[in-house]
Amino acid sequence: MIQTVLFDLDGTIIDTNELIIQSFLHTFEGVVDPPMTREFIIPNMGRPLVEQMVHFSGREQVDDLVKKYREFNVTRHDEFVKEFPHVKETLAALHAAGVKLGVVTSKIRLTTEMGLKLCGLYDYFGTIVTVEDVENPKPHPEGIQRALRELGGDASSAAMVGDSHYDIEAGKNAGVVSVGVAWSLKGMDYLKGYEPTHIIDDMRELLQVVGIQGDAR
Repeated sequence: MIQTVLFDLDGTIIDTNELIIQSFLHTFEGVVDPPMTREFIIPNMGRPLVEQMVHFSGREQVDDLVKKYREFNVTRHDEFVKEFPHVKETLAALHAAGVKLGVVTSKIRLTTEMGLKLCGLYDYFGTIVTVEDVENPKPHPEGIQRALRELGGDASSAAMVGDSHYDIEAGKNAGVVSVGVAWSLKGMDYLKGYEPTHIIDDMRELLQVVGIQGDAR
C-alpha cells in the first residue's frame, strides 16, 4: 500500500488553467510580436514562472513581466479557480485511511495557499513545498524529497500525482510511483509519452492505486 501521496497543484487538483492562460495573455499583450496565443502557452505550463517568462519573451531580465503576471493572477484568482471533480472527497478518503498527503508545486506560496483555501483543500495536507522552498524545481526530485522528509514518508511507498511531464519525471527521479491525470490540458497522448506508472481518468481511481479497497464513488 502507498503510504504517502504528493500532488502537483495547477492542472492536477485545482483547475487554474484558465487563470494561468489569461494571466499570460494579459502580461504579454503588446509585448511580443506575433501576439501570444493559448496554443503557445499550454505546452509550457508546469514550468516555474520565471523560466516561462524568459522563454516567452526572449529576455534575461523579466522582473517587470513577473510583477505584471502576479498582479493580474492574484487580483483575478477567485474568479477563475475551482477544484477538479472528486478531488475533495478523494483527499478526505485518503486522509481518513491514514495516508500522508503533501503538495509539491512550481508556484509561489501565496497563490498556492490561496487556491487550496479557496477550494477547501488546505487542511488535508501535512506539507506544502513550493518553488520558493527549493533550489531545483521539478523535474528535479528535490521538492519530492523535501516533502517526504517533512511527512516522515519513504520513497518506496510514495506516489507523485501530476498533469505534466515535470511531475512524472520528478517522480521517476525521486524513485516514487508516478501517476498522470487524464484531465491534463496537454492531453492523454502527451502524458503517455512520458510513461507514468499509472494514468487515472477520475481522481477517485487514485484510491485503488494507493491500495484502499474500492473507491469514493
